[in-house]
Amino acid sequence: MNSTLSRRDFLRAGTALGSLASLGVSLAPATARAQQLRIKTAKATPSVCPYCSVGCATIVHTIGNDIINIEGDPRSPHNEGCLCPKGAAIYQLHKNPNRATKVLHRKRGATSWEEVELDWAMDRVAELVKKTRDETFAERLDNGTVVNHTTAIFALGGATLDNEWNHMQQKLMRGLGVVAIENQARI
Repeated sequence: MNSTLSRRDFLRAGTALGSLASLGVSLAPATARAQQLRIKTAKATPSVCPYCSVGCATIVHTIGNDIINIEGDPRSPHNEGCLCPKGAAIYQLHKNPNRATKVLHRKRGATSWEEVELDWAMDRVAELVKKTRDETFAERLDNGTVVNHTTAIFALGGATLDNEWNHMQQKLMRGLGVVAIENQARI
């Protein structure tokens, strides 16, 4: 028996599959059933991929409090169960031994990092933002034009944060006089 597929046979098969697709035949339900059977004892929780602003749907499989798998959700009209290479690797965000889980700080001139409390780190960030703004804030240009801004701070929003958060972040930054406000979805 000849196991090679000729170009003609390949085109015939492609045309047949295209014809089935044009008639509305879909393999998605079979794929969804296969995915659900693969991890039968796991709880499946719908979620969203955290990388870009597309919002691809995912299914997070857990046993107890342990994430065991994350995959695309075939019910989604956006991604129909498919994920890009970054989305396909989101399991690594949760289960990577190299993932930072503690707040680290390196003092000026130090050669190593030290673990610090989150509250201390948040206060330090607020202190440095205030100091930078106070030192660089300009009310007017040399020609007298009112600007009320600082060009020494850059704000970068995240595309996977919800609209409300991004709206509040840009309002806060504009209130501080920050001019350079950007979003990761555009970069």
